[in-house]
Formats: sequence, structure tokens, C-alpha cells
Amino acid sequence: MVLRVAVIGAGAGGLASVKCCLDEGLEPTCFESSEDIGGVWRYTDSTDNRRVSVYRSVITNTSKEMSCFSDFPFPEDFPSYLPHSLVLEYFRMYAQHFDLLRHVRFQTTVLSVRECPDFTSSGQWEVVTETEGVRESHVFDAVMVCTGHYQEPYLPLTSFPGIESRFKGQQLHSREYRDVQAFRGKRVLVVGIGNTGGDLSVELSRVAAKVFLSTRSNTWVISRVSDHGFPFDMVNTTRFNHLLEWLLPSALTRRIRFRKFNSWFNHTNYGLASSKSSKFKMIINEELPFCLLSGTVVLKPNVKEFTESSAVFEDGTTAENIDVVLFATGYNFSFPFLQESVRSTINDNRSLYKCIFPPQLEKPTLAIIGLIQLTGSIMVGSEMQARWVTGVFAGWNKLPPPSRMMAEVLKRKPPVKRNPHERENLKMSFISYMDKIAACAGVKPSMLRLLLTDPQLALAIFFGPCSPYQYRLVGRGRWSGARAAILTQWQRTLQPLRTRVVGDNSNSSPGWCWLCLLALPAALTAGFLFSKYPQPGWSPWA
Repeated sequence: MVLRVAVIGAGAGGLASVKCCLDEGLEPTCFESSEDIGGVWRYTDSTDNRRVSVYRSVITNTSKEMSCFSDFPFPEDFPSYLPHSLVLEYFRMYAQHFDLLRHVRFQTTVLSVRECPDFTSSGQWEVVTETEGVRESHVFDAVMVCTGHYQEPYLPLTSFPGIESRFKGQQLHSREYRDVQAFRGKRVLVVGIGNTGGDLSVELSRVAAKVFLSTRSNTWVISRVSDHGFPFDMVNTTRFNHLLEWLLPSALTRRIRFRKFNSWFNHTNYGLASSKSSKFKMIINEELPFCLLSGTVVLKPNVKEFTESSAVFEDGTTAENIDVVLFATGYNFSFPFLQESVRSTINDNRSLYKCIFPPQLEKPTLAIIGLIQLTGSIMVGSEMQARWVTGVFAGWNKLPPPSRMMAEVLKRKPPVKRNPHERENLKMSFISYMDKIAACAGVKPSMLRLLLTDPQLALAIFFGPCSPYQYRLVGRGRWSGARAAILTQWQRTLQPLRTRVVGDNSNSSPGWCWLCLLALPAALTAGFLFSKYPQPGWSPWA
């Protein structure tokens, strides 16, 4: 029976892990190297230390109802998409409500995590920490690493000849970016078109003399604002849509998706993406299309090389007089405190069983929390991981033997990449991954059972957003407020907009409810028939 658990990091994953430990009767001690909670969401002006934080203007890409901890909704008056200050305020409310801070040791750096000499029998770890120059050694029954994957800036300088030897301008990684002031009146080249690259290009275009955005990827741009003004993830991340994607051929679902994306604007005309490409990514950005249309941001292909003051692109064109090159090329994860025999085996989350457990360990007492990329909120995924992991530590949930875990990990081993400089997209379906871990933890809701016992809730779960509250309806950690939270999530979404109420007699919800009621049995019947030939990672019910 695991008792003492070391939690490394007091960001979103660390706070959730401490809370889950307490729920299971474990004794957590959280080590946080900085002076406060929040992780990357605690904004600071300083870029001197190695701590990564968001930039000043950042807004969440996932809505509050799809991003909250599963038994602690965001306040009703918070907007659907949040600045970093409100995210941090929410973390403080969560920590206070569940009395988590007394388990956190601030300004304490973890130097090493190593197996104890009797690890094969005890599963214990020796954790060495440092606080204000004083080192301490501790023994823990288990360790949860919650440092995330935003750790070391990824700077592929070798892919850009001349950037170090010839280019005379300034170069920096987006980790060093805080606001636009230092870029006023300058000609800026942003390399990379992920969410950060898109955000920074738009923001810089308001003050820079010119902004160029270089990408080698086919990229579809979507808006946070979806049908009828509701948040995109609440409208699209539903079990009904997930079932359709499973039932329909992938080529057809891709065509439907591309057609929907192009209904906003034609991505081919803007040079962003072609519907003929099988490799693509999506970013969230409402303003980038207008910046491209107005010429304040100029989209360019991949950089071939740099001269003293220019960037030469692969299509032969050149951007002259570049003052600053801003690399929005993402991050690498690293766990320098882990012993070499463990650290060397973690190449990415595919090296871990269910993206969590190093499979080669004789005792499953080490878990990596938050090393995931999902089509939804990583914070929600991290909490689900923590719930399952603490259940394993407490003895409620069982893992297969190491040999079976290794076999599953080897099945996911990637093929050799044709282009060694190309970063792989490891993003997974939010619903598929959440359901997979929830099933392991015994907290996945059964649609068939709900249809028979609570049809109203079944309709809301199947056709409505796959919000975190769904995973608090059954099993260990069941929350009595989950049903009400699901049935009132649309009201909480609209509440912050009620600052000026106008009359509108139109109301299409009764018709929609009847349509859902008629379609639900048919969808569940189809799911039952197809469950005889299940797809990996998907099941219509537990």
C-alpha cells in the first residue's frame, strides 16, 4: 500500500495530483521550484530564469467548461475564454477550496529521483531536494512527475543555414517574448505557425513595420467562436461527432472537416492549406485571416537560408532587411532529475504505458503526468491521469505485468522518419484518450445505462459537449454535483454575456431536443452493432 507520494511541480497537473492523492488517502508532498503555484500560467515579466511562462496577451484556446477540473467548475461570471490572470485565480480558488497549499513546499528544487536499493521489493524512491542551498534526502513510496512538456525551448538552428554564422539581426525563441514593445517599428520574421506563432504574428502586426510568417506545414485555422456564437470546443467535441468519425470512412470525415473549415475562408487562396494534403495541423486564431487579407502579416514558405539581413525562402523569394527572427518552434520536455536508466527510455509519450507509466519498471510507482497533446484541454487530461494513477498507488486499480505493458508500448513505436528535422504531431483525440483512461480508472459513464435510467442526462452527454463533469458521474471520486453541472453548462457559458439583455422570442431548443431524442436510440443502436468490431481507443459504452 503506497502512503507517501512525491509530486514534482505545482502547476495544473501538480495541483490535481495532490488533490487526487488526498482523495485516495495518500500523503502527498509537492515540490515547487518557484515561489508560487500556477506553472506556465503564472505570468512574469522576467525572462532571466529558466522558468517558462505564458506571454502577456495569451488567451486560452479551450473554453472554461471544457478546461475545468471535473469537480470544480469555473465561476459562472468568468468569460468562456480566459486570460492568464483568471486561470491563475482559478488555480488559487481550487487550491484553497481543497486545502492543497499545506502540502506544497515552495522554492524547493528536485535534484534527483533514484530507485532505492530495495526497489524491486519496496518500489520506493530516494528524492533529493534543495531549498535555499540546503539539500535534503527523502524516501517516497511513489513519485508523480508533473513538470509538463513546456520545459526546454526547441531551437532547430541547424535547419536554417546562416542564422548563426551570417545573420546580423536579433534572434530569439518565443519563450523570451512577453509583449510587443521591443518590436515596435521593426521588420520581424516569425518561424513556425503553431498557436503561438499565429498569436504572436497577429499581435506584432499592430506595431511592427512588417511581419512575415514562415511555415512548412499545411495549417487549417479555426475560430474559438463557432455556430451561433458558442465556443468551438463545446459545439464540436461531442460523443455524437466522435461516433460519426468512427463510423464514417476517414477520407469522408476529412473531406467534411475541410469543407467546414473552408466555409469560413478558402485556405488554399490564403496559402495556408490544401484539401488534397493528408498531413495537416489546426490552430486557433480569429484574427490571422484578416491580417493576411490586409497584408499586415505576409505568409511565406520554409526558410532556405539566412544572409546578413535577409531570409531566403524555399520558393526563391527573399524578405529583405529583417531585424528580428522569432522562433515559435515549440518546446522539448526533459526530466534531468530522473535516474539515467529511466530518463533514457522516455523519448516521447509513446515510450510510456498509456502515456503515463514507464513500462520497464518492476514496480509501477513512477508516473509522468501531463506529457500529452490532446485535441482538447491538457489540464483535463492531466487530472484524469492523476485520478487513475493515484488509484493504482492506492491499490484500487491494477496494471498488467511489465511484459504486457512493454508489448503495448512497442506496438506504438514510430516508424523511421523520412525527414529527421520534421517534428511529429503526437496529438490524440480528446474523447478517445479520456475514455481510455477513465475506463482504466472505472469512471467512464455508460451511455446505455444512462439512456435507460436518466434519458435527459443521456441526451446532454451524447449530443452535448464532452465536458469533464461526465467523468464524475460514476465510480470512485463520484461528485454529487456532476449531473447539475452538465445540465447547466450552457447557462454558465452564456452568463458572462448577460451584460446587456435584448428581447428575442425565437427559440429553437424544443425542436432540437426532439431531434436529439429521436436520433439517440438510432445512434446507440448503430454503436452497439459496430461495437462487435471495435476500433482501437473507442467504445460506445463502458
